[in-house]
Amino acid sequence: MGLAKRIIPCLDVKDGTTVKGTNFVNLRTAGDPVELGKRYSEEGADELVYLDITASYEGRKTFTDMVTRVAREINIPFTVGGGIYELQDVERLLLAGADKVSINSAAIRRPQLIDEIARRFGRQVCVCAIDARHEDGEWYCYLKGGRERTGLTLFEWAKEAEARGAGEILFTSMDNDGVKNGYANDALAQLSADLSIPVIASGGAGTMEHFRDAFSTGHADAALAASVFHFGEIRIKELKAYLKKQNINVRT
Repeated sequence: MGLAKRIIPCLDVKDGTTVKGTNFVNLRTAGDPVELGKRYSEEGADELVYLDITASYEGRKTFTDMVTRVAREINIPFTVGGGIYELQDVERLLLAGADKVSINSAAIRRPQLIDEIARRFGRQVCVCAIDARHEDGEWYCYLKGGRERTGLTLFEWAKEAEARGAGEILFTSMDNDGVKNGYANDALAQLSADLSIPVIASGGAGTMEHFRDAFSTGHADAALAASVFHFGEIRIKELKAYLKKQNINVRT
């Protein structure tokens, strides 16, 4: 059956609070990030992702303190992202208790950062997050939390990130984000075919069937979601029971 598929709640953190939006805007509050993480860990999540979505220099200490508190409270791996520009930032977050780091804009601006993280800490630590939107028949990568389009395309950038040492690709479809109409399964399937490292699906979860499709049609290795978990629309234990009935290998 291969490796078990992973279910990953994602917590976007702004000013110490979990928030969630639609198409990267219209944020609403979802609760305390440490308490939510603890709940998800107890409910059977395989991993967690914490993203400091307004990662300013001033907010770094606050976010690092939160990472330390999360590490004390949960017993599953977790990834942190936001405001990571150099090896010193990676070291700070790993020392605070994170298992992996997620880099996005900084990696596009300076791709050598991927090589540096992989060499220093091992490629398993480096998650390359890619925010992309489908426009003019192509998937274009975006910077700055979806605010600035680049000339890079999803598939070429994902291949380069893997070649440089990324351990996983976290692909968020900006078109699907928060809309709850399902993941971008065609793009996921192509990524999964192109790469030999795990692909994490992000953007679009609204029903249990959407997770099933991300695994069966998109061939994703993991599926990440936020609002359906934060607001109690889908429970992780029930989701895993459903996926097992669909002959999808998940940890229970």
